[in-house]
Amino acid sequence: MILTGNEDLRVIKTIEGIKGAFERLICNKDYEKITVKELCDLARINKKTFYHYYESLDDLLAEMQAELSASYLERIKDYSLPEDLDKVNREFFMYSAEQRLAYEKITCSNAYHSIRDKMVVEVTDAGWGKSKQYQKLSDFEKRLLLAFVNQSVLTAYRQWVEDGKQMPLEEVIDTTNRIVLGGVNGFFG
Repeated sequence: MILTGNEDLRVIKTIEGIKGAFERLICNKDYEKITVKELCDLARINKKTFYHYYESLDDLLAEMQAELSASYLERIKDYSLPEDLDKVNREFFMYSAEQRLAYEKITCSNAYHSIRDKMVVEVTDAGWGKSKQYQKLSDFEKRLLLAFVNQSVLTAYRQWVEDGKQMPLEEVIDTTNRIVLGGVNGFFG
């Protein structure tokens, strides 16, 4: 349940408790190993309360994905692609670095590929969907371009996380942009 701010304080605390417990579980185990009972025990609620707000863990995960995507999309809404791809990539890394460990796990772990794929599709549609240059491409070219950009940026982020974030964030952004922009500019050039 996405909170609007008009809910009773008990509802707000319950939803925040559910989401907080879910994030803690995500940080400690793969999604398919998380159970509603375990979540309820950690959130200190009964299963009936959970099912009052969510039909399943999948719904809770989808809500988390929607909230994360919406926050990122708000940051990049005024950018045009491919012209501002460097800024979009910078925002991705800055946004990602500001998030909690659950976001990092969702972004890096193969256990969360379905939710990550939905996030990528939402971001891709919002960004590239309004690009005139992109719309002129064949379906094959669109898929190839998006696969290159998305996989390159996600791989760079995952590698940075896997390496313990040793490299300064600005250096990661600059290196990723050199690689990605070189390919995209060459493609459209």
